Amino acid sequence: MPTVSAHPKGSEERPANPVADGNAKSREWIGWSSFFFALLQSVCTFFATVNGLRLAIGIGALALTGAARSTVRWLHSDTIRLPMIVLALLGTLLNLIVLWQIRRLRARPSAQWRQKPLSSRKIRMERVQWVLSVVTLVLIGVEEYWHFRWHHHL
Repeated sequence: MPTVSAHPKGSEERPANPVADGNAKSREWIGWSSFFFALLQSVCTFFATVNGLRLAIGIGALALTGAARSTVRWLHSDTIRLPMIVLALLGTLLNLIVLWQIRRLRARPSAQWRQKPLSSRKIRMERVQWVLSVVTLVLIGVEEYWHFRWHHHL
């Protein structure tokens, strides 16, 4: 037995009551306004927390100033400073040697026939490595210069 629908074809099954539509809109408005006020309350709570946190950070910074001097002296001791400088110098020199070798091998006449044009990204990365290596060498030189001026030894 086929079932027959009470609604004709093409009709929508919505309530024809405009009051129900108005209630849905007002409930949506109430939901969004509740969300907005909850958000405002959260922002207020955030700033109240940050204000208390700011006080704790200030007190902590004041307490650490005494300990920071001994930490800086320990980090600047020769047992830490010299190996770090040697590692930075060796890494930078190795990087410069590798970059020089790459350019030298690319420029050889025997390699010209198999050369593909370099991508702009690869050229840019090689330049960045070169600049960072030179900057590292300059920083090592500046650090050693000022260390010698202040402490009278390298």
